[in-house]
Amino acid sequence: MKHSERITINALALLLGMFVFGSTVLAQGNPTLSDAEVASAAVTANQIDIDFAAIAEEKSKNAQVLKFAQTMANDHQAVIEQAVALVEKLGVTPKDNAVSQQLKADAEKTKQQLRSKSGKDFDKTYIDNEVAYHESVIAAVKNLLIPESENAELRDLLKAVVPALEAHLEHAKMIQHEMSGK
Repeated sequence: MKHSERITINALALLLGMFVFGSTVLAQGNPTLSDAEVASAAVTANQIDIDFAAIAEEKSKNAQVLKFAQTMANDHQAVIEQAVALVEKLGVTPKDNAVSQQLKADAEKTKQQLRSKSGKDFDKTYIDNEVAYHESVIAAVKNLLIPESENAELRDLLKAVVPALEAHLEHAKMIQHEMSGK
């Protein structure tokens, strides 16, 4: 199996795990995530992409990949800052949970894969991962985090982030397409 396929499968497994976790808890009649847990998952997901970008900034020589990585680092840091300001305003402390823990565990595997690559192989693996990661995160935000948010301001922040995530996905797909030579 190709590394990019494994990363895509990891991203899909992460998303599936998030939905299995959510479905199991919902089936019991309990809310899946509290606002504190939603906040933790959102901050974790953004920090993970900043971490991926840092690896790209260390390893890539491709100007397009480097520019994309810098955009990811800047944009996702801005979202973290917005989330932190909101949770401070609301008096909510982000709470670690199964979703954020799974995000972290999967990210560690992906970081190892990224660190094992170099040159064009790294660039392709990084961009393939960014496509898969953004697809998974968009689905998780829309289908898990937004529905589970009780606070309207938290829900609104998550909704406001979706267009930026979708723009990131389209940008990553454009680079992926150009790298494939199609």
